[in-house]
Amino acid sequence: MIVDDDQDVHQSTCFAMANTQILGRPLKFLHAYSASEAIDLLAKQAHVAVILLDVVMESEHAGLHLVRRIRKELDNSETRIILRTGQPGYAPELEAIRDYDINDYKTKSELTRNRLYTALTTAIRSYDQIHTINASRRGLGMVIRASSQLLARQGVSEFAAGIITQICGLLGLPPEGLVCAYDHEASPASALIVAAAGNLTGCIDKQLGELQDRRVAEALKQALAERSSLFTDSSTTLFFPGQGHNHMAAYLQTERPLGELDKQLLEVFCSNIIVTLDNVLLLSQLKDHAYNDQLLHIPNRLGLVHALDQALGGDAASQYTLALIDIDGFSAFNDTLGHKLGDAMLQALSTRLQTKLPSSSLIARVDGDVFAILADHGTLEPTRLQDLLQDPLQFADLCQHFTATIGLTRLDQVDGKGSDALKAASIALKHGKQQQRGSISHFSREMEFETRARVQLLQDLRLAFERERLFVAYQPQYNLQNNQLVGLEALLRWRTEDNRYVSPAEFIPLAESSGLIVALGEWVLRVACHDLNAINQHSKRPLRMAVNVSVAQLRHPNFISMLSSALRESSVPANLIELEITESMAMLEADLMSVLIEQIKAQGLTLAVDDFGTGFSSLSYLESLNVDRLKIDLSFVRQLEQSEGSKRIVETIIQLAHNLDLDVIAEGIEQQSQATLLKEMGCHEGQGYLFAKPMSITELLAFIAAHPSE
Repeated sequence: MIVDDDQDVHQSTCFAMANTQILGRPLKFLHAYSASEAIDLLAKQAHVAVILLDVVMESEHAGLHLVRRIRKELDNSETRIILRTGQPGYAPELEAIRDYDINDYKTKSELTRNRLYTALTTAIRSYDQIHTINASRRGLGMVIRASSQLLARQGVSEFAAGIITQICGLLGLPPEGLVCAYDHEASPASALIVAAAGNLTGCIDKQLGELQDRRVAEALKQALAERSSLFTDSSTTLFFPGQGHNHMAAYLQTERPLGELDKQLLEVFCSNIIVTLDNVLLLSQLKDHAYNDQLLHIPNRLGLVHALDQALGGDAASQYTLALIDIDGFSAFNDTLGHKLGDAMLQALSTRLQTKLPSSSLIARVDGDVFAILADHGTLEPTRLQDLLQDPLQFADLCQHFTATIGLTRLDQVDGKGSDALKAASIALKHGKQQQRGSISHFSREMEFETRARVQLLQDLRLAFERERLFVAYQPQYNLQNNQLVGLEALLRWRTEDNRYVSPAEFIPLAESSGLIVALGEWVLRVACHDLNAINQHSKRPLRMAVNVSVAQLRHPNFISMLSSALRESSVPANLIELEITESMAMLEADLMSVLIEQIKAQGLTLAVDDFGTGFSSLSYLESLNVDRLKIDLSFVRQLEQSEGSKRIVETIIQLAHNLDLDVIAEGIEQQSQATLLKEMGCHEGQGYLFAKPMSITELLAFIAAHPSE
């Protein structure tokens, strides 16, 4: 660009440089006769390599002011500026040249043809270098932004469509004539077109062999087969290697050869795409694992909650019901026959649900053996569900009969999100399992209130344990033959901060189901052992201490070591501690119980079977257990005089104990007539309100002092 208010200067410059090439390219001149005209031209034509600028035009400093506007207002730092003046007296000071970013200064008399050629060659070479550096920097910035945007894409198809958009943006082309192929079988001929733009949009989801444009198809096949990018005068085909056989190729109709800078940018872009493609595939896999069950290939819990969120947000939410189906006894089946057959059973049930239910139904697996069905009310009508699960499952040459407990909730009963709907159905399912296996339970607000009450009670129990609101009470046990005090039973009690007592029937089951019973049981045992030393210092004879033990405690791997530690720390004689286990516990896991009982007996403790008569004991197994005492359940004692059946059961238990050389103790004795009858039957010991209620350690010591003869 020649900027000068003298017409002769324009003509002489063009004449001097006529038919001249610099760096292999012809010169093109733009003419401006004022600073404002130069600004207008530069706004329209950004790629001006050199400006030959007159210092003095409209005003004394017009040239310098124009330089400032070019650098500041137009933000043009690439164009090289050579100042020219025909009046040496108007030459700018050195500070002005420095401050105004002027690249050269010449008087017009100096610029002969050779000197002008030299100055322009130097300036144009400098412009090319600066322009290339800036273009590379901008291009790399675009590559980084493009890669970041592609990473946000989800799934291969969306990612491939993003590649089209980003390559077009890098090369300044409209998104036309591009196609991406995903070679999922490492066979170029069967590569699948997953994204296209322009006149090839209709080719999506076709194989390359079906593509009508053979030129495009062959270019993509060649790139996939040779695993390299191809560049021609009219097109560019890029290859993106992925993990395994997950390769991709993109075809671009450029209609011109790409420059070296474009190729370099595409090379960098492809390198980023390779990493990004692997990340997209990984994210797709993670999303699949997050929302889908990998064994059954149906939605998992998170996928179900997502679907419930959508259903609850729609207008038809009131038409849907959520069902949870829990296979009864699946854990035992899995443990007995192995996980392989257990998985096969789950697959068989999943297949049945998908086959028998309408295609509009959503089937998910939310837990190990718990399936969910989201469908309209009619589909999940109870009789239809029962018919669906009635026939046995066929798998692995087995014909497996089964039952399932079902919990139902209508979405119009749910206030909240999908997780709240799942919670409501879970409450109904749990209620059904507690009431009767194989039943169908409908969610109700009362169930929710009960569940919340149990959760709150458990929280209060944990807090009470931490704040030492729990204590151990002791109920005396007497020899029925001579009315002597022979032992005590340690009983856990809970007194709230407002001095209200919570029944053990309320909080003990909660402690057992939550696992808190392990810590509570250990604490009771240690307290009982410690207190027994103090009790026996006031007793006429050494008393025995009975402590209840739960299934969770016995199954805990540290139970035996904890037992040894409690005995050692309290220094209480082991033969004065008796552990009480329920009849149902004694019958479970025969091998485990036999080993545990032998380890307990080896430490010198005695064992009693609590609540005897309420379960279904195997007499041969009972004989093999090394226990010392049977405890008759209070339900039989209370009906002893009213029910002939209860009386016969008690007689049978006592006779059985005598035959097995075991002691017998009856609990719940409240009447003297009950004690007399039990004594006549041969029962050795008894406890109950007839003798004494459970009392604190302070009350017990006072009780012993008040009854020295006992």
